[in-house]
Amino acid sequence: MKILYLLFAVFLLLFQATSGSADPLYADTVECRSQGKFCRVGACPPTFTATGTCHGGLMNCCSK
Repeated sequence: MKILYLLFAVFLLLFQATSGSADPLYADTVECRSQGKFCRVGACPPTFTATGTCHGGLMNCCSK
C-alpha cells in the first residue's frame, strides 16, 4: 500500500503542466513587450500613451 502513495506522487509530477506564459504568442504582443512596453485592457494609465495594440488588437500597448 505504501508504494501506491509513491506512484501517485510520481504520476502527479509527470503529468504536471509546464510552467511559463499561458498567453498565445501574438506578433504585436511580442513586439510591444520586446520594446519595454506593456499591454493593458482599456485605456492606458494617465502618464502613459497607447502606441499600438496587443493580443491581436484586443489590448493597448502602453508606453511612457
